[in-house]
Amino acid sequence: MKRRLTIDEMDFLTALAPVAAILSIGIFVQSAAGFAAGLLIVPSMLWIGYQIPEASTALLVATIPQNILGVWSLRDCIEPKSIAWPGVARVLALPIGVYVLKLIEQNYPVVGIRQFVGGVVLLATLSIIFIRPKPRPTIHPIWAWLTFPLSGFLQGLVGMGGPVMVFWVQAHDWSSRRTRGFLFGMYLVSMIPALAVLWYVFGHRIVQPALLSACSLPCLILATQLGLRLGNWLGRDRLRRVTLALLLLMGISGLATPWIQPRRSEAETAPETESAPLSPPFQ
Repeated sequence: MKRRLTIDEMDFLTALAPVAAILSIGIFVQSAAGFAAGLLIVPSMLWIGYQIPEASTALLVATIPQNILGVWSLRDCIEPKSIAWPGVARVLALPIGVYVLKLIEQNYPVVGIRQFVGGVVLLATLSIIFIRPKPRPTIHPIWAWLTFPLSGFLQGLVGMGGPVMVFWVQAHDWSSRRTRGFLFGMYLVSMIPALAVLWYVFGHRIVQPALLSACSLPCLILATQLGLRLGNWLGRDRLRRVTLALLLLMGISGLATPWIQPRRSEAETAPETESAPLSPPFQ
């Protein structure tokens, strides 16, 4: 005799479909174009009703296999000393970003937060378009002191700390393998601390998106393979232009949230409180 699904199980499956779709698209674009997973996933998660902590958690869990495989496949190009103190600096700044995020949630409406994230996405995209560091053998240490704490802070604040590190890496005349190995290593080093800080500050709110993301992993593995094939077929430059256009649209859409999404309820305009509902569609 077949067992019927409970209401909670049906709610979980209902929640899984949009989250798996968003994560798959983000990972697909990341694999094809080489960037933009966080810039796509975080604002998209906000559009379907989640908040930044949940979106950041889903993104972190979704990228665990990719980062582990990346570090393993490029281990011959990774120098542990080169990621040691940058990793520490990034991790130490994470809690500051998360703390500021909590203050923002407590004092600003949901629509305002979406506008803020849209502004971050737009600024990051314009930076990617216009900032082209000239590769050099070495750069002044001050740039590292600025880059990695800022990256950690942004990771905690909006779940998007990668672009800052990418600029720093692009300023070095490293090989492609060394560049990718360094970035994979940095992401992996800060992943568990980031999840731990999010859990400590936001508690059970991040459990559901973490489980949804974990259940999406088979789709994400498939999306990675398809993205790599598409990237090889169309070419990174062409995909880069399409991706940047999409990111510009998402950034502008985030800024225009009050006009695109008219106010539907008090929950949309009221700051987050401890009694506010958990991530949709079930608690």
